Amino acid sequence: MTLDDILKEIEGAETILVLAHENPDGDAIGSSLGLCLALQNMGKKAEVLMSEYPANFAFLPGIENIKKAASFEKYDMAIVVDCPDIKRVNSEYIQYFESAKVTAEFDHHNKNSMFGDYNIVNHVSPACAQILVSSFEYLHIEITKDIATCLLTGIITDTGGFKNSGITAETFDFAGWALTKGVNVSKIYRDSMLITTRTKFEAQKLAMERMEFFDEGKIAFTYMTKADDEKIGIETGDHDGIVEMGRNIVGVEVSIFIYQRDDGSFKASLRSNDYMDVADVCMMFGGGGHIRAAGCTLEFPLEESKKAILNEVRKHIQ
Repeated sequence: MTLDDILKEIEGAETILVLAHENPDGDAIGSSLGLCLALQNMGKKAEVLMSEYPANFAFLPGIENIKKAASFEKYDMAIVVDCPDIKRVNSEYIQYFESAKVTAEFDHHNKNSMFGDYNIVNHVSPACAQILVSSFEYLHIEITKDIATCLLTGIITDTGGFKNSGITAETFDFAGWALTKGVNVSKIYRDSMLITTRTKFEAQKLAMERMEFFDEGKIAFTYMTKADDEKIGIETGDHDGIVEMGRNIVGVEVSIFIYQRDDGSFKASLRSNDYMDVADVCMMFGGGGHIRAAGCTLEFPLEESKKAILNEVRKHIQ
């Protein structure tokens, strides 16, 4: 079985790199740190490469394992978590993945390019962290309190606080077990889901003021530009959660939030409620994700980006 093969590769490696998608969310960060801690407990020289991450995840155990620059020129093994395609990894770090002797991935996106030598992909799992939980259990890798804290953070954030439709009985089984290990579930929820900075609040306020509704209220749309970011003083992670505000409004099937990147393009985040596969929408622009949560890049000015994404969404509205 592939998991057994991955374990053999881990046992034969000394230096192991852990990567995730750029602009990491709670699942990417929690999965990366949980895996890194497990590898270190096995005696491996493991580290996580991330250029930046939201400050509200600084409470996680092993956060010091996140580095901006690689400690080694080449790694014996590279493992990517929560990422459907190697192109979604920070371009500065892809070289380390490609030069590693062995590569593997753990992911739960429903359109995965299977880019590793070993690929553990379960698109029905509510979080990549939950895949790691079952993998560790199968391989008899101890899940310590610190590892459980990281993995439960990934599960809580990617399920929207246990409210998304993809959750399973195993999701709650692990949360209950984590409690018995002394994991502070309420702190995880508060720090990762509730606490907000002033700049994030200002971003949400602006996005709400700009929100528009189309197609009899079935589509919610809002946006932010680089000028907005500079005026507010946006920090990493401040755009997170804005798209959810539109989805939570009665009558809305799909919520769209686009924000401008440094190169002038717009990052689009889409969320749906009942029937729309937003991953299919985003694939038309070279993106992807999950049925109810996906993203893509729009290489147009603001008004053209707005028109393009709305036109594609409308093809799927019932």
